Amino acid sequence: MSLAVDSLSFQYPSHDVLNDISFSLGKGECLAILGTNGVGKSTLLKCINRILKQKRGKVVVMGENVSSLNGNELAKRIGYVSQDHHCSLSTVFDAVLLGRKPYIKWDVTEEDLEIVHDVMKSLGLEEYALRYVDELSGGEAQKVSIARALAQQSDVLMFDEPTSNLDLKNQLEVTGIIKNIVKKRQISAIVTMHDLNMALRFADRFILMRNGEIFAMGDSSVITTENILDVYGVPVEIRTHRDLPLVIPV
Repeated sequence: MSLAVDSLSFQYPSHDVLNDISFSLGKGECLAILGTNGVGKSTLLKCINRILKQKRGKVVVMGENVSSLNGNELAKRIGYVSQDHHCSLSTVFDAVLLGRKPYIKWDVTEEDLEIVHDVMKSLGLEEYALRYVDELSGGEAQKVSIARALAQQSDVLMFDEPTSNLDLKNQLEVTGIIKNIVKKRQISAIVTMHDLNMALRFADRFILMRNGEIFAMGDSSVITTENILDVYGVPVEIRTHRDLPLVIPV
């Protein structure tokens, strides 16, 4: 088991955000966390990654409680890409190379450079290597952040709405690359998404959240018209096209 979240709860001074969240994720699995805005999806990722301190509960990655790990050890276990992509004065190459920081002791090695080169090539970023990140479009900068997380080679990858600034071609490309890496390296990935159809293409498992709690959890069989109506308040039809379920608002 790559990741286990046990009875995790979080609250701000004014209100509760997460209540008794428990799930586990195996090697080679991709998990999509779904739900309306403000339901706690981003907060959950930040609690798992120790950016926010949970009220109670624990998170275990590869058998180790994240609360016991130092910064470098945590970065080797969990790679995280947030929704916020701040402009940077560094070049694209240097920004991706930052993903190797937990492994660098005295100097950058040939292995580090090779990993960065391979990741940039897979995401089509080679031609941008010497450009500054703050010169890029929002979608291009988002791909740089994703490349940095992939270069980190963590046991668990977490992406908060990674396709939000990407066009359709790049959405399919990025989710495909993430899924291939997860399967090939037998690691795990967690992605928050708003696009249910993209999630159905990408993920093996799903969590539907409502009111800060897990409303439904499982494989694609939990993506039903009844659950979508209960979670999103929107009536839909679900049809199958080329063996893929399609969610269609009605």
